[in-house]
Amino acid sequence: QVQLVESGGGLVQAGGSLRLSCAASGSIFSINDMDWYRQAPGKERELVARITSGGSTKYADSVKGRFTISRDNAKNTVNLQMNNLKFEDTAVYYCRAVVVVTTRAQYDFWGRGTQVTVSS
Repeated sequence: QVQLVESGGGLVQAGGSLRLSCAASGSIFSINDMDWYRQAPGKERELVARITSGGSTKYADSVKGRFTISRDNAKNTVNLQMNNLKFEDTAVYYCRAVVVVTTRAQYDFWGRGTQVTVSS
């Protein structure tokens, strides 16, 4: 029904920046929340940032002031600008979208993830 594809991950030195992008496609009527989650080895998956369809945002305390989430509703994309990266940000980052499909049913969809590695 819906596919999410992340891009922009990679290897960066501490203090550097990366920009992650996620594009949704398929049988989309509308998209409610769009999120970035991450999961580091040995750690639970955690919500990094969320943006609603109206543009309200929420961030994990650990990334406040460093990360910025944004979206383009016309393009069905969500971005995560990550600045002043720290070693502790190393994780697989996943895009999640709460999508109302064309049948008007609502589902969560997940991307396959993109690796972000920050060297100390």
